[in-house]
Amino acid sequence: MKVIVGLGNPGKQYEHTRHNIGFEVVDELASRWNVPLNQAKHKGVYGIGFAGGEKVLLLKPLTYMNLSGESIRAVIDYYQIDLENLVVIYDDLDLPVGKIRLRQKGSPGGHNGIKSTVQHLGTQEFNRIRIGIDRPNPPGMSVPDYVLGKFRPDEQEPVKEAVLKSADACEAWLKKPFLQVMNEYNQ
Repeated sequence: MKVIVGLGNPGKQYEHTRHNIGFEVVDELASRWNVPLNQAKHKGVYGIGFAGGEKVLLLKPLTYMNLSGESIRAVIDYYQIDLENLVVIYDDLDLPVGKIRLRQKGSPGGHNGIKSTVQHLGTQEFNRIRIGIDRPNPPGMSVPDYVLGKFRPDEQEPVKEAVLKSADACEAWLKKPFLQVMNEYNQ
């Protein structure tokens, strides 16, 4: 079974914020694959279904971003998932808005959701899709305020495209090794 995790924060006030772009990709996949996110357990909300001939589990941790690893670890343990069958999708300040970057390992780079995931998995080696949200603009704005803010109108289209492209990459991963998908999508 493949596990696709989108990071974000639960609650209406966080919907469509920069920090919740991982949730948006999971919602897109749930819609495409007709996998209802109707199970609440393992400190998250998730659904299990089939896509591209693969059994998939879509997960949105409900622990708040900084504790995301707790939910991911619980799912990995419960379903006995090999880490090569996991991908984590999250926002990245170091990429321009709308740019996506796939990686198989790496440091958290200051992202608290990934710090928590690395801590709970005990490794930095897991597949991930980073979606660019850029640095605060105007400069000087606090990072927490920025990541919990909504995208500007001029950012809406590139963000929508990045969500769709990230979902496409997840679909490709159901049929091909992650490294191959990485080479195709990291253009």
